[in-house]
Amino acid sequence: MTADESLGRLDDDDYPAYTMGRAAELLGTTPGFLRAIGEARLITPLRSGGGHRRYSRYQLRIAARARELVDQGTPIEAACRIIILEDQLEEAQRINAEYRRAAGSSTSSTPPAGT
Repeated sequence: MTADESLGRLDDDDYPAYTMGRAAELLGTTPGFLRAIGEARLITPLRSGGGHRRYSRYQLRIAARARELVDQGTPIEAACRIIILEDQLEEAQRINAEYRRAAGSSTSSTPPAGT
C-alpha cells in the first residue's frame, strides 16, 4: 500500500486505525472496558497481524455511547443491549421510510380510479 493510499484510509470510518491503548485513552476509559464491550459483542475489533485489537472511528463512537450509559449507572451488559436495540430500531425506521417513499412514488404515477 502506498503512502497516499494509507492516508486516504484515515478518512474511512471503518478503518481499524486505533490500538486498544489509544482507543481507551481517547475514550477516557480502560482497556478492560473495551474488552468487556467486545465480550458483550457490542463491537468486534479487528486484529493486527500480531493479534492485537484494532478499533475504527465508528467502533469508538459506539464505545463512547456505551461508556456514557455506564457512567449514568447502567450495567455494562444492559448498556450494550440498549445500544444494539437502538441500532436495530434505527435500521428498521430507515427501511420503513424507504418503503413509504417507494409506495408513495408508485401510487403518485398511477392515475386515480375512474378517470
